[in-house]
Amino acid sequence: QVQLVESGGGLVQAGGSLRLSCAASGRTFSLYAKGWFRQAPGKERELVAGIEWSGGITIYADSVKGRFTISRDNAKDTVYLQMNSLKAEDTAVYYCGASQGTYGGLIHDPQGIGYWGRGTQVTISS
Repeated sequence: QVQLVESGGGLVQAGGSLRLSCAASGRTFSLYAKGWFRQAPGKERELVAGIEWSGGITIYADSVKGRFTISRDNAKDTVYLQMNSLKAEDTAVYYCGASQGTYGGLIHDPQGIGYWGRGTQVTISS
């Protein structure tokens, strides 16, 4: 079964840090662009950060610039999201996604995703 599996979510106090990981299972996604998205209750799923297939170019939502860092290790077929200085408004389910095809450029919105993980809950207490 082809999967992207997120891990690393949890409950942390405001100002704290978390590191999310997204590992591939069942096939390789090392040549796919990837992105981290989040969805809070009652809100649409939104892009948090994206990274093109080689890892050389990244994009961030304005709300997380300077606090979050996306990176990838293609040898491990894993993408990471380091989240620092967390705020209550960062509370959401975080999803990992991979582009629809290989050698993908930056993903800017959910329509660019071909494969989704099941998500991991991130809760920030104020």
